[in-house]
Amino acid sequence: MCGAELTSLPEGVQRVARVLQAKGHPHAPLMLDDAARTAQQAADQLGIAVGQIAKSIIFRRKADDVAVLVITSGDRRVDEKKVDAIVGKTGRADAGFVKDKTGFTIGGVSPVAHAQPPVTLIDRELFRFDEIWAAAGHPHGVFKLRPQDLLQLTGAPVADVVQSAPA
Repeated sequence: MCGAELTSLPEGVQRVARVLQAKGHPHAPLMLDDAARTAQQAADQLGIAVGQIAKSIIFRRKADDVAVLVITSGDRRVDEKKVDAIVGKTGRADAGFVKDKTGFTIGGVSPVAHAQPPVTLIDRELFRFDEIWAAAGHPHGVFKLRPQDLLQLTGAPVADVVQSAPA
């Protein structure tokens, strides 16, 4: 990307594209024809397994009102007790909190380019896949990456933050 093509993208996607470009990430954001507000919708449009979607879930840390970002595999549910054990007591984040802290609306929260840097945890379950996809700052925007790219892009630790998979 040279930059000129960014101006036609939504503002949130432009922010994500600039961060990806600055960090040397090889894949620019793509705009899907339909919204991908859920992991299943994104997986269906991309023709991949729902587990390959890197969901960005925002919680509110109660002690200081900081956003906690958990990047998890689309086929897993976050275990809030595990997250709390790592970062301190958290609670649900409403749409206003998410927009204020990240700069993104729910359904388009990217793992990068947040308005205010969140405390971030990466779900180890993402490492089951060679290729994953994450939201790119808009419900229609996504970008391709490898789980290990999340380490470089966010500087966040990998953790066990999900409920046990059914046997």
